[in-house]
Amino acid sequence: MKFHILTLFPDSFTSFLESSIIGRAKNKGLFEVELYKLSQFSSKKFGQVDDKAYGMHGQVMSPEPLARGIEFIFEKLGKKIPVIFMSPSGELLQQEKIEKLSQEIKECIIICGHYEGIDERIIELYVDYQISIGEYVLSGGEIASQVLIDALVRHIPEVLGNPESLEEESFSKKLGRQKEYPVYTRPAMFQGLSVPQVLTNGNHSEIEKWKQQHLH
Repeated sequence: MKFHILTLFPDSFTSFLESSIIGRAKNKGLFEVELYKLSQFSSKKFGQVDDKAYGMHGQVMSPEPLARGIEFIFEKLGKKIPVIFMSPSGELLQQEKIEKLSQEIKECIIICGHYEGIDERIIELYVDYQISIGEYVLSGGEIASQVLIDALVRHIPEVLGNPESLEEESFSKKLGRQKEYPVYTRPAMFQGLSVPQVLTNGNHSEIEKWKQQHLH
């Protein structure tokens, strides 16, 4: 899987791409990321990529730099690939959608918006998926795109140490899209609270029954 990220702030991805599961997977070559600074596609002074909005307050990301950036990637690859725009107006990202996208998309462009958003004509001309990570507003699309990448990369074979982890976690199909049951580890007693006895007796059928009863 490969992600082409159009962003004003490529440096904001450094720690994300070098840390934990994501960092290890990237170092193993299990997925790739290419970062493109949007200002390099601007023809305006100082690389400006925004302009005053029509009919409202605030600034909007101009269509020209975004179109140039998208077309540059298409030309570089010699083909068109899906374009994703992270937007609070998009479809709410849920686990079922992640599973579907992980099967549909092997390479894509992700646009990280800023200001009041991007010019609507870019959405009409280029965007295949508008995705929201929640009903709230962020300062930019970088964090939202990292959420999407993290969720998708988990579905790449060999990224997780135990592939069965995907089958039995919150919102998985096996759990009926419900939240996962409570989890415990050692010590068996902590500050007067003990691990439920059923989880320690080795009876797998009873453990499975307990798990089903404690889904949220």
